[in-house]
Amino acid sequence: MADGNPTETLQELAAGIRACEACQLCAGRLQAVPGEGNPRASIMFVGEGPGAVEDEQGRPFVGRSGQLLTEMLAEAGIPRSDVFITNVVKCRPPGNRDPLPEEIQACRRWLDRQIEAINPSLIVTLGRISMSRWFPGGRITRIQGQVRNIDGGRRAMPLLHPAAVLRNWGLRSEYAGMFARLARLANEPRPDPASAEDDLSQGTLFDL
Repeated sequence: MADGNPTETLQELAAGIRACEACQLCAGRLQAVPGEGNPRASIMFVGEGPGAVEDEQGRPFVGRSGQLLTEMLAEAGIPRSDVFITNVVKCRPPGNRDPLPEEIQACRRWLDRQIEAINPSLIVTLGRISMSRWFPGGRITRIQGQVRNIDGGRRAMPLLHPAAVLRNWGLRSEYAGMFARLARLANEPRPDPASAEDDLSQGTLFDL
């Protein structure tokens, strides 16, 4: 594993992910989807799992949900190339079902090492599956847009998955407003690693 060079480290992790057979998802994939973006991104997006288009192309968020994500970033003045985008599982679940707990656990080591390599100041979760890692027991409709100090001197912010906004277009304006806050939040000083709290309310910086 490359030491101190996030670009090389992410390339090595991507190769490992593409060869991974740690869970049953490997049997049905066309391609694993390690993730893509700036190796030194201050903002890291973590979705749930690849869809059909992602499985075909080997890239995250390139279908309709990805198009909306890219659009929201552009409106907020954040180039997609400036962020890093990945998922909690790197292979497509059959029929786009939710990843199973054992699949998430099998893929956790890859996500952990990506976070370590990139060292983002803000992790943005997309959807309830990725939200549950940093906001266990939370309900996405209640805590979307709230921010918590987490381990490593960084913050986490849960958002709806873009697919949910595509299903309910009335949410678009509020969703765009949350993206408008991301650049400012990511550029704020990192929290003290010792300040991470188990209580969600203690980690909240703003609540839409």
